Amino acid sequence: MTFKSLAVLTSGGDAPGMNAAIRAVVRAGIFYKKEVFGVHRGYDGLIEGDFTPLHSKSVKNILSQGGTMLKSARSAEFRTPEGRAKAAQQLRDRNIDGLVVIGGDGTFTGAHLLSEEHGIAVVGIPGTIDNDLFGTDYTIGYDTATNTVVECIDKIRDTANSHNRMFIVEVMGRDAGFIALSAGVATGALDIVLPEKNTTLEDLYASIDRGAENKKTSNIIVVAEGNRLGKPFDLANALGTKYPELDIKVTILGHIQRGGSPSALDRVNASQLGVAAVE
Repeated sequence: MTFKSLAVLTSGGDAPGMNAAIRAVVRAGIFYKKEVFGVHRGYDGLIEGDFTPLHSKSVKNILSQGGTMLKSARSAEFRTPEGRAKAAQQLRDRNIDGLVVIGGDGTFTGAHLLSEEHGIAVVGIPGTIDNDLFGTDYTIGYDTATNTVVECIDKIRDTANSHNRMFIVEVMGRDAGFIALSAGVATGALDIVLPEKNTTLEDLYASIDRGAENKKTSNIIVVAEGNRLGKPFDLANALGTKYPELDIKVTILGHIQRGGSPSALDRVNASQLGVAAVE
């Protein structure tokens, strides 16, 4: 099949480096003499026909910018067969031969259904800070998010050391513990609570006791948001009951992990994947 035009969209949670991937798709498309369209607001925009022609100048100076210039959304309508049929028709009405989607597992699931049901040629670029897509070493945004978490925990440790406090730090990742594991190792955390591991309160007690034996006066425990043990404030209450002498604080880093200028690794990864998607 000869492709004359293609569209690109971002869907689901934003991730640093998505703009770099969009830029690469557009410029690679132009290099191969294809017409490129941007779809705003993910699958919602695809259903509603929110398309914009993209040119080289359209993606000027976005390589270093976080977020996504095309905006992103989670589409309830696209989860229905009727919604996907509307999306496919929007592509056909514009004679668009191929679709590049940038996002996580939900985005890829939708793209697969669109391709299976309507024969649309789709290529997925893995873009999520969670790093939870099978077959991909590093998803776009994971490295930047991990660096952001490390920077934040380093600052938290400064104040923890100053006041002999324990901090429980919750990080993103949904049901995957990649950010928590990498950031915990990189910051020397006392313990790391992951979704993939059945950590118990007794495990944390043992870690705290070992720290006390080694004369540790301040500690960091990194908790992935999808862990099986419990919410950070519940853990803080449980640990405070067991160790009333400890001054325990909770920090939930939240959406700061999604923002910021992408790291060099994410920029390069996104650029390579964008070109590969077009090819």
